Amino acid sequence: MSTNLRPAAVAAMFYPESGAVLARQVAQMLAAAPRALVQRPKAIIVPHAGYVYSGPIAASIYAPLAALRNSVRRIVLLGPTHRVAITGLAVPSSSAFATPLGNVPVDQEALAALVDLPQVVVDDAAHADEHSLEVQLPFLQTIFGEFSLLPFAVGQASPEEVAEVLDRLWGGDETLIVVSSDLSHYLPYAAARQADAQTAQHIVDLDPTLHHGQACGATPVNGLLLAARRHAMHAQLLDLRNSGDTAGDKARVVGYGAFALYEAEQHAH
Repeated sequence: MSTNLRPAAVAAMFYPESGAVLARQVAQMLAAAPRALVQRPKAIIVPHAGYVYSGPIAASIYAPLAALRNSVRRIVLLGPTHRVAITGLAVPSSSAFATPLGNVPVDQEALAALVDLPQVVVDDAAHADEHSLEVQLPFLQTIFGEFSLLPFAVGQASPEEVAEVLDRLWGGDETLIVVSSDLSHYLPYAAARQADAQTAQHIVDLDPTLHHGQACGATPVNGLLLAARRHAMHAQLLDLRNSGDTAGDKARVVGYGAFALYEAEQHAH
């Protein structure tokens, strides 16, 4: 099969274009992050801005996942669409996604098994310039090495439609669900801290009614939270900061949170 590659679209904008520089930057952020997880996460929620802004917050959840390197083989990755309006959850026709660290194979066989779901559509345009999924890949490549990817660019969809896809792909310890979302946008620093703290509480409470003012990835987040309720999961907030804490001014900030979701231990697969 010839490799139909989805090339990196935001290298040199959101993260370094040089593989060597990128590897060093990711390694530094991971090394600086705490490693505090109560148990093995089934799913995580992680921000997706430029690394200088949200990278340290993303590293807060990625760093402890290094312990799962030998078991996680499949990443179900969902993020919102920023540039193309779509209905449903878009999957690519690509056989791999490229980053400066190498290519990540797309599990087209697993995606093909979802074609009976009307909310799943093949749409390469939704993926072509989308950063919400791409910026997670260098972290995932660094932490897990080799894995297969099931990427979903999520447009207009109900939490139920997202949860249905997640349930199909749930799997066991080999499968990690990653939802990419930033929190509030362009509020003054103090107002953002207050708003994001409330949003974080909603997430920890598994409340699947977030709106897009609270989180740009509200649609995939709500779907995950709905699925989490059904699976008797619990959520942990690992990091909550904003661009005013990392690399931006405090007049207009973007909020970032890192969350881990755990299955009930007595139901562990």
